[in-house]
Amino acid sequence: MRVLVTGGSIAGPAVAWQLHRAGFTPTLLERAPEPRGAGQNVDIRGAGRDVLRRTGMYERVAAAVTGETGTRFLRPDGSVYASIPVHGRPDGPTAELEILRGELSRLLLEATAGKVEHRYGDRLVHLTQDERGVGVVTETGREERYDMLVIAEGRRSSTRDLVFGAEVTYRDLGEYVAYGTVDRAADDDGWWHWMTATDGRIASLRPDNVGTARAALGFLAPPMGLNRLDTATQLRVLRERFAGVGWKVPRILDGFAARPREFYFERAEQVFVPRWSHGRVAVVGDAAWGGPTGMGTTLALLGAHVLAGELARAPHDPPAALRAYETLLRSYVTKTQRLPPGVPAVALPRTRRGLTMLHGLHRLAATRAFRRLADRAPAPIGLPDYPALG
Repeated sequence: MRVLVTGGSIAGPAVAWQLHRAGFTPTLLERAPEPRGAGQNVDIRGAGRDVLRRTGMYERVAAAVTGETGTRFLRPDGSVYASIPVHGRPDGPTAELEILRGELSRLLLEATAGKVEHRYGDRLVHLTQDERGVGVVTETGREERYDMLVIAEGRRSSTRDLVFGAEVTYRDLGEYVAYGTVDRAADDDGWWHWMTATDGRIASLRPDNVGTARAALGFLAPPMGLNRLDTATQLRVLRERFAGVGWKVPRILDGFAARPREFYFERAEQVFVPRWSHGRVAVVGDAAWGGPTGMGTTLALLGAHVLAGELARAPHDPPAALRAYETLLRSYVTKTQRLPPGVPAVALPRTRRGLTMLHGLHRLAATRAFRRLADRAPAPIGLPDYPALG
């Protein structure tokens, strides 16, 4: 059974690898001209760790973690008012498996090397399907036919929109976020440093394991199309918005400018797709349920595993397998997408009073009693056994 998988970040390589293990013949298609090694720290929690153990990837991922030792919350003058160390807790602000997005993608692509055909620098521009398969046309003019198509792209997936169109909806969260890589400084340590300022602004610096640091700047604002501007203009907007904030913000801004290829500016939003399959086409990962929930990577691995597992159970009836995939995961994903009231605005206070209240919440979260209560949370989902995936 030939399966085309579009998207070469996390969910795509994960589902292609597991489909190969189950006896399928997947092809991995990525729009970028080459594998993308940039990206921020991502974490793998709960069922995501279970998937890695089941598929034999846990040790490789654990060997590539960033080594982050915990989270520290800072005032704009750089002083620390709350700290949450890891201390063996697998699902705190710093997860047990904290890894760079590019490193995780590299490991998954390496697992498929020599087993799955990789194609770069192309994308789908047209597709048709019937009861027996999917016909596709790519931007470079390829015309091919597959037994099935899996769309594992980003939140604004153009391939998904070819199939689901107006069914896809977005929830705007009122925030712009910029990410990038900066040079490591002599006083950088193993902590994730998170600084909140008034007027709805945050800045953060996180360690990595490749000799640099990962940074982010976020601010509340109505949708103005800033994410569609050129990099130079976006950097100018950030310098104006964060003027006078203090701490290490000037260093972050200079670091963004020095590494424009690793700079990314986005609008915070959630994606909602009312169904995850149509005939022999399925969506998984951010294309199906993307949003800033802190569970994106976990859901990508989980979705890839369940999708491949259900197809392995019913290889001669893909529509039935896709229905089972959605039945197993829909309620769990829906709960994950349900953000607490006021998020993200409550984490980006506009006033000094709001900032004082946020400091109190962070101090509460840092207490041992609160951490023990959080650690007793039950496992949120049970996974079927998929022997065909190893």
